[in-house]
Amino acid sequence: MERKDFETWLDNISVTFLSLTDLQKNETLDHVISLSGAVQLRHLSNNLETLLKRDFLKLLPLELSFYLLKWLDPQTLLTCCLVSKQWNKVISACTEVWQTACKNLGWQIDDSVQDALHWKKVYLKAILRMKQLEDHEAFETSSLIGHSARVYALYYKDGLLCTGSDDLSAKLWDVSTGQCVYGIQTHTCAAVKFDEQKLVTGSFDNTVACWEWSSGARTQHFRGHTGAVFSVDYNDELDILVSGSADFTVKVWALSAGTCLNTLTGHTEWVTKVVLQKCKVKSLLHSPGDYILLSADKYEIKIWPIGREINCKCLKTLSVSEDRSICLQPRLHFDGKYIVCSSALGLYQWDFASYDILRVIKTPEIANLALLGFGDIFALLFDNRYLYIMDLRTESLISRWPLPEYRKSKRGSSFLAGEASWLNGLDGHNDTGLVFATSMPDHSIHLVLWKEHG
Repeated sequence: MERKDFETWLDNISVTFLSLTDLQKNETLDHVISLSGAVQLRHLSNNLETLLKRDFLKLLPLELSFYLLKWLDPQTLLTCCLVSKQWNKVISACTEVWQTACKNLGWQIDDSVQDALHWKKVYLKAILRMKQLEDHEAFETSSLIGHSARVYALYYKDGLLCTGSDDLSAKLWDVSTGQCVYGIQTHTCAAVKFDEQKLVTGSFDNTVACWEWSSGARTQHFRGHTGAVFSVDYNDELDILVSGSADFTVKVWALSAGTCLNTLTGHTEWVTKVVLQKCKVKSLLHSPGDYILLSADKYEIKIWPIGREINCKCLKTLSVSEDRSICLQPRLHFDGKYIVCSSALGLYQWDFASYDILRVIKTPEIANLALLGFGDIFALLFDNRYLYIMDLRTESLISRWPLPEYRKSKRGSSFLAGEASWLNGLDGHNDTGLVFATSMPDHSIHLVLWKEHG
């Protein structure tokens, strides 16, 4: 057939084909296909793929593509990234999707980061770390060896761990290297706290002492308690030191002068924990910026104002049972907004503005878990066998790590949490350093540390 005749014939057929019903069109195509050879079928196959398969992600406006992607879960999105370079580019640049995915994993979000591809990389790092936690592979262990008698007191700050021992010494360790930075002769230590220049110790000899790291000299000796001093805290700005004792009292001292300013009474058990902290919320009894003292015994937590007026009165007494049938464990968290303490019934969280109990987190029946650290996203807990991480949003345990037979103490100062910022959400940088430390029967210190990212 000549080209001109063919074009005329094709026009006529096209007009007729368009006038057919859909069913008739389908029958016509079926008949034409049945008459076609291999060359025609291959041609048909190649053209149908182009006509039927549209890359909607490439054709849609970017904003509409981002909207559609928000409905997919992160794992599906990662699979979609393998479709083509164009899909990978679009999906990787969908900041809101990856930020949300990171938040759901418990990661902190810095909105100031402008790099469009940044958050997909963060998510990949986050999913790896969370997988390590789930598979019990996120941590590693180490030991500090140097004391010759029971280590009873531990305190951690900024990569340095202080240990106080019955061998009449206190040592300051660099956790990252395991090296002893300072070692000074002291009294028997039941509690320690330090900064760059000094060390404050509470002792079984009923006294508190202040020591200079560089020279090892005792610069102050605080006498007045009639029982062992189990907890100390101090504030250089206020020039105040506080101590909790087995004599059921809390004493407030002038840090530089060494004189006793006040003795706070009301406890009927050993005072095992004292905490000085700035208030961060407003209530009828205190304002943001006010210094607050918390003291805890076996059954109660007492709240005291600390400021210009030294003769302070107890603002409030908190407990979990009026009949004292439930004991508080000697671990206390206070960040200026919330008070958290563990008991046999679970974790109790109080709102510091109202003193109301916000929630009680029931611990699993398989273990009586004790509190180590508490944040906005995670809590660090432990029992006789394991270290646990709890996701506070779901109140579920997401990881555990085996612990050796550590030295147990009812008072609770033989073990502590390390770095705490990750409890408010991981960010890819704060999951480093010390997680947990405990004294061992052989007088060494067992350390649990974050393992470096794979």
